[in-house]
Amino acid sequence: MTARDEIPLRDADQVMRLSRMGSFHQSRLSFMRILLRRMRNENWQFDAPDWHVNENGVGRAVYTVHGPSRAYSLVAFAHDLPDEMRSDRVIATAWDTTFTLFDGIPTDDDIARLAQNVPLQEAGRISVRELTLSRANRSARLWDFVVANLSAGRQPDPESLKTVGYVMRTTAVYGSGKFGAADHGTIQDRPEFAAPFQAEMLTVYLIRCFVMDLLDHNAKCAGGKRAVKLSPKLRRALGIGNSTGLGMAPFLVNHPTLLHQWIAARETALARVRGIKTVTDGERDVMIHHAKSAHINAMNWHSQHPMQIAKVTELQSDMVMLCKEITRIGDAPYPWDRLYRWAAQNLTSEGLEQVVSILMEPYGDVVDDLADAMSIDESAHFYIDGTQAMGHVKSLIAKHFDWALKTDFGAGDEQARFWYVSAAKLEPRLGERDAEQGHELEQPLAIGRDVAALYRAITQDETVAHFLRKHPEHRHILRRVQMVEKFPYAEIRDNLLHAQMMPIDMLRCKLSFFGATHFDPRSDRWLRICMFQNAPFPDELYVPGNWVYPEPTGAI
Repeated sequence: MTARDEIPLRDADQVMRLSRMGSFHQSRLSFMRILLRRMRNENWQFDAPDWHVNENGVGRAVYTVHGPSRAYSLVAFAHDLPDEMRSDRVIATAWDTTFTLFDGIPTDDDIARLAQNVPLQEAGRISVRELTLSRANRSARLWDFVVANLSAGRQPDPESLKTVGYVMRTTAVYGSGKFGAADHGTIQDRPEFAAPFQAEMLTVYLIRCFVMDLLDHNAKCAGGKRAVKLSPKLRRALGIGNSTGLGMAPFLVNHPTLLHQWIAARETALARVRGIKTVTDGERDVMIHHAKSAHINAMNWHSQHPMQIAKVTELQSDMVMLCKEITRIGDAPYPWDRLYRWAAQNLTSEGLEQVVSILMEPYGDVVDDLADAMSIDESAHFYIDGTQAMGHVKSLIAKHFDWALKTDFGAGDEQARFWYVSAAKLEPRLGERDAEQGHELEQPLAIGRDVAALYRAITQDETVAHFLRKHPEHRHILRRVQMVEKFPYAEIRDNLLHAQMMPIDMLRCKLSFFGATHFDPRSDRWLRICMFQNAPFPDELYVPGNWVYPEPTGAI
């Protein structure tokens, strides 16, 4: 184990701001990477697909993976979808492909049942034998382009692939009991699902395998003997896209202790690496390599949103400075702490948070164990301590929610929006308070406003139990105040009702923990990402190398 000294964790008031959370990048602690390390370390085995797709690209396939104790199977369905029906919106009713992750190996009867339900998605029903439900659509720009090239016997232009990074994107990966699937509680004790969202990540990984095989299959059917398969290098360069909207944003607010576990693991990893006193030339070279790789990734990052275009441009400049600075780091003690402090002084938030991820890369022996602490039994911390003095509650608010006490929630911009759940799709939505009806159905996501109201309501130092007997309307927010004493990273320290609040910052934060790259906002409320880009396929899991970003090919 690498020797290190203690470095304090960054303060929650610095980390839990939306602008910073909206600058997070994937890291060794991202859930995709946790899954791939487990598959490699435990020697998971993958069966050749059970393939039943016809010459029109319609049919089904089953991909089975065998872990140490259990097998899981992706049951995939390919459909003939007219172009005019292809939509990323949650209201869509048909898709190019639909999927479920089956717990075990499905029988013919299972597949017949799934064929009647999985293509319907929300309109169908799956069972406790299924862990996830998903669907995906072709990229209008790339799918036909790649198939046309392969069917003509040539590889597609790599530069054309870089602008998108995927040929198919999911529009949902449902789990945790939705539409009849197994509840998370029934699988959470399995070692392979101990880290968050592992069933969902396994689903997407196997979807990528299916999509690449479907691409080659369609090209072969179109071109016959002259067709070629997509080259291994280009297969690796393509991930699975995803369109994600407001439905994901409230998750971080509704799961405060889980959010703390994610952020605390990341911050602890950073502190551990900063505390390393001396490094070898080899470790220094690996760090330089990852900085160059991150620079290439920044150069390949394309976006259509003005805000993200500006952030990517700044990141590209930051990575140029970082690649120069890291070669000058020298032999003085605590080189990575000095590099971090330099970055904090000289780089943007986007660049600094990229440095946080880079610093973890050479030190799996230092940080990877933190993956075991990223889940939590949330129900164990849901109680309210009725014996606590309200004077102590008031001091907790002053310490952790001072930003809320400084906010004038009577001002128009500060309460310009409200969160609600749509009746049609039961999905979270964000309304404009002065322009839309329904604010009486507002969801309890106005944490800052409600904390400030609780603070004003505390007029004497009585017990929490006595206070809540008189003021039960503050019960939900008092619980959160008590939680933050033990879980300081549990709360976003910004006003989620403000007129200029950017929901995509919450999406970016969560998706960075998934392991997503190439965040491309399409508005302030939804974005596109890429998952598992450059990741190894099953036959490549044991090939050494950095799969996270493109490999540097020369000096930068």
